[in-house]
Amino acid sequence: MEAIEAARAVVEELHADARAAFLGGSVVTERRTEKSDLDLVVFLHGAPAPYRSSFRRHGWPVEMFVHTEETWHAFVDREVPQRRSPLLFMCADGLLLFDADGIGERIATASRKLAAAGPPPVTTQEIEDRRYAITDLLDDLDGSTDPGERLFICSELAVRTAELALAVNGSWDAGGKWLARLLDTAVPGLNTQLHNGVRLALEGQAENLVGVVDQVLEQAGGRLWAGYRRSGTP
Repeated sequence: MEAIEAARAVVEELHADARAAFLGGSVVTERRTEKSDLDLVVFLHGAPAPYRSSFRRHGWPVEMFVHTEETWHAFVDREVPQRRSPLLFMCADGLLLFDADGIGERIATASRKLAAAGPPPVTTQEIEDRRYAITDLLDDLDGSTDPGERLFICSELAVRTAELALAVNGSWDAGGKWLARLLDTAVPGLNTQLHNGVRLALEGQAENLVGVVDQVLEQAGGRLWAGYRRSGTP
């Protein structure tokens, strides 16, 4: 089955009384690949929502997120302050498969409004925490002579630097492939610079990666290690 046909069939078979359903993720974009799955957000009146489930159906891998209108808002309200919400964007950017009673249009309107408004401002403490973590990784890289260590140090540096760049540019955050895609939009060229920097660093030439990381750090206030302090809860 084609993606949309398969998605509708899955919802009909598992939740024939569903109020609305969205198909999101890569499968509804030009970035679709042979491994793309069906990311479904399904709305019910009540139980068994909320739940999520992963399975195969009609030849497709399926990720299904089942909610009521209330639980969807509760989950999104919890995710937005963290500056990343896959559930929000599956509805904001996804395809509304059907809408039995208007809930689909309400969710689509609310999600697009939230997504367009952008994430809440990043806090000074969060920026400092990120600067400290990246500075510590740079020190580890400078002192590392073990290829196995360098692999994970460089990988972590790339991810944390990308996340910091998104934060200082007021962008939503994400993980995995979506981190790369958001970075291409928010800070064009940085993804390529990090890729090239990591490749060279793994060959023993860390200067390019360090330079790229320091450029991003400077936008946030530079390296931070001495003087950094956090208090815990007694």
